[in-house]
Amino acid sequence: MADLDHILSRVVGPGLALLPSTMDTAKARVLLLAIGLQESRFETRRQIGGPARGFWQFEKGGGVVGVLTHPSTRKYAADVCKERGVEPTAAAVYPALERDDLLACAFARLLLFTDPKAIPAIGYPAAAWDYYVRNWRPGKPHRQTWDALYAKAVGAVS
Repeated sequence: MADLDHILSRVVGPGLALLPSTMDTAKARVLLLAIGLQESRFETRRQIGGPARGFWQFEKGGGVVGVLTHPSTRKYAADVCKERGVEPTAAAVYPALERDDLLACAFARLLLFTDPKAIPAIGYPAAAWDYYVRNWRPGKPHRQTWDALYAKAVGAVS
């Protein structure tokens, strides 16, 4: 499992800096870390045996298209793509997620931003799980690993 201090300082912080400062909150950082741990343990950028890409495991026709086209995120997504030198299309963003961790982080935060409900308060792993599942819609969710990974994320941000 990756060093979460390193992920925070080299990926999450700089990835969130590509977005409006109001999107960089402790609640967002905890959830981004927890989801990254749940999805890839921050160890692989290409889903083993599947189509997802990046630490947060986005699929081309799912999260990538969703963030690029959602009314609340499409402008931010286009701005992030421009900053990272990526055409704001699913065909360009999808493979870039595997090599550009900051792009992947920004898209993960933008996916959370599409949810009209607020990110749950820190310290409520069940509410955070529900938020994650509602937004990521994982094919094979592993609830049994979430609480421990969420606790690691909380510890890293606190």
